[in-house]
Amino acid sequence: MRIAQVSPLYESVPPKLYGGTERVVSYLTEELVRRGHEVTLYASGDSETSARLVPCAQSGLRLDPSVKDPVALHVAMLERVAADALEYDVIHYHTDYLSFPSARRHGTPHLTTLHGRLDLPELVPLYREFRDIPLVSISHAQRKPLPWVNWKATVYHGLPLDCAELHEKPGDYLVFLGRLSPEKRPDRAIRIARMAGLPLKIMGKVDAADRAYFRTVIRPLLKKADVEFVGEGGDKEKFPLLAGALALLFPIDWPEPFGLVQIEAMAVGTPVIAFPCGSVPEVIDHEVTGFIVHSEEEAARVVDRCAALDRKQIRRVFEERFSVERMTDEYERLYESMVESREFRVYTTHARRWSESRVTEARQHFRTVEMGQETASPAV
Repeated sequence: MRIAQVSPLYESVPPKLYGGTERVVSYLTEELVRRGHEVTLYASGDSETSARLVPCAQSGLRLDPSVKDPVALHVAMLERVAADALEYDVIHYHTDYLSFPSARRHGTPHLTTLHGRLDLPELVPLYREFRDIPLVSISHAQRKPLPWVNWKATVYHGLPLDCAELHEKPGDYLVFLGRLSPEKRPDRAIRIARMAGLPLKIMGKVDAADRAYFRTVIRPLLKKADVEFVGEGGDKEKFPLLAGALALLFPIDWPEPFGLVQIEAMAVGTPVIAFPCGSVPEVIDHEVTGFIVHSEEEAARVVDRCAALDRKQIRRVFEERFSVERMTDEYERLYESMVESREFRVYTTHARRWSESRVTEARQHFRTVEMGQETASPAV
């Protein structure tokens, strides 16, 4: 199949450091190419892929201090995708709702995997307007705020089986890995570790929106020797850190859509101690791959039980439930059903409001820009 993958531009594909959505896009793209599909990836120019790369920004926007308006570059990318749409059998968007207006009109079968939270009240009128757009959730819990939209499937994330190796020996510290934000609750992790009497290693990023929280709440807690902030790392730093831990603390306080770090821990055999928010009960098998707890005190009490969990079994569960092969199988079936569906053929026939001649004009515009002969944008 001719497949377009459309990634957010905030990080490269795969990310250099922290990044969940773009990492999943990378895993899926590479596996589709391995299976013989003709894949085009729309992403930042510093991405590394075996697919055909269409660069839509010079580099990942989060790490580029010169970028002041990242939405502008996303809008330009989505117009480029629409101009190229007739080249593909299916287009897979990972840009949340930004693609909805153009996807509704370009006429090529498409679906959008939603990677973020959906419980914000301002999303209701938006999704009501675009309730025809085919969507994929990454957990059943993610759907709860908007159960009436056009859900096509739930597809759990998956990792390559060779992304990390099993580490059979339990470690002697706890780890927190994720955004240092109020909803991820690193403050809880610090208190849990101290109650359990174990050192805590923290790896994560601090977004601009979370700097005040980090400065006023987290930084004062980092002054004691039992808490080490190791900074923001990529896969080379992340998996060894997870492998050497007794357990991953995942004490979230928000409707987590998936939580990729949970299965990253499982890949190395490390148990997860998590609060039952969002996707957690779907991902963690209580007393098998970790513990689902309801308080900081309970979390501290189960720390001693983590050493008794079978880390080989945790790895086996990861291989059975959260491999990139399983994830790609499910997306392949979705692509085929979208292309063959009578419902979607009727939808796309109605949606072809852009004539082929105007799409051709738009494509010629983008080629002209690439050659350095920029002209006024066509009215597509």
